[in-house]
Amino acid sequence: MARSAVSDTSQPRLADHVKLRFDAIRKRWVVMAPERMLLPDEVAVDVLKCCDGATPLATIIDRLASDYQAPVEVVGPDVVALLQDLCERGFVTT
Repeated sequence: MARSAVSDTSQPRLADHVKLRFDAIRKRWVVMAPERMLLPDEVAVDVLKCCDGATPLATIIDRLASDYQAPVEVVGPDVVALLQDLCERGFVTT
């Protein structure tokens, strides 16, 4: 069951119990939650860094499309799918 639905007006943020940290030992970013840890790829890290709870999803998608020099139509569905999955798993709220 989905915890929340991701939409253009969503302002995603990490859940209160979740931290995005750079792990010096692993030399990579990790998403840490009680008794769980994710090892996101570079693109997922860029998405998560934008999730501040104040920036609308549409703005995040526009920013990432610009950063990656890719069409919004390509970036948007991937970002929504990632965030929806993370919402359903309790890592992100909208």
